[in-house]
Amino acid sequence: MKKTLLGMVAVLGFGLASAQSISFDKTVFDYGKVTAGSDGHRYFTVKNTGDKPLILTEVKPACGCTTPEWSKDPILPGKSAQIKVGYNTNLTGAFSKPIEVFSNDPKNPRSVLTIKGEVGAATQQVQTLQATPASMKAEIVKEASPAQSKKAVRAQQVQLAAPVKMEEVKK
Repeated sequence: MKKTLLGMVAVLGFGLASAQSISFDKTVFDYGKVTAGSDGHRYFTVKNTGDKPLILTEVKPACGCTTPEWSKDPILPGKSAQIKVGYNTNLTGAFSKPIEVFSNDPKNPRSVLTIKGEVGAATQQVQTLQATPASMKAEIVKEASPAQSKKAVRAQQVQLAAPVKMEEVKK
């Protein structure tokens, strides 16, 4: 009786010891400071450190601003796979978002990954354009009708004698 009980405990213990086991290269990914509209995709590496296939059953973000992608194929013992996480960088400000990873790891069926960082507003580039009277003379003459006198055209040209600066804002 004791031998049977001892044998069952040994088989059960061996069965639990030989299972799939999940591990990550990191559980927090810090984006740092990024510009609005920049690429928000980052990768977490998940590894099966057990001796049976590991299956990621679900990867669930905390909100719609985060989109995970992962393979539904089993991760064989000793092998790795990647979880691709996308964050909507059009949302400015600081962020910290958890992502739940569910697997068939008996000891750790739910793991939590976190992405964090700060999205700043897009920088604006100001470009200064300089128009000279010579570059605008053709347009003035072109717009002058035959009824306009040479005196009127000359008056417009005198107003443009000094260089004119115009600013155009580009995103």
